Amino acid sequence: QVQLVESGGGLVQPGGSLRLSCAASGSIFNIVAMGWYRQAPGKQRELVAVVINGGVTNYADSVKGRFTISRDNAKNMVYLQMNGLKPEDTAVYYCTAKSPTNGYGYWGQGTQVTVSS
Repeated sequence: QVQLVESGGGLVQPGGSLRLSCAASGSIFNIVAMGWYRQAPGKQRELVAVVINGGVTNYADSVKGRFTISRDNAKNMVYLQMNGLKPEDTAVYYCTAKSPTNGYGYWGQGTQVTVSS
């Protein structure tokens, strides 16, 4: 099992920045990728960014150039630096981890990000 705990959400004005953090614990040796998804009210959960073991990253088109995902393997952490935030980025952001046998089957509890003036 893998446990994921997010932090760093909050209220920010348009154009502002936030940094989300996710701490992983448990059977992390089995993790092959980690990432962030988000879910806005009335919408499906969608990919924001993922980082695969080895450092390959993938971003949703809507966040390219504004968000940066990074991973600190020594600290078992994954981060999402969000710059140039827009109201449409408002959502609950979830940390996720992927294993060979469970896919993206591990999820954190979510952290709310609200972009509003």
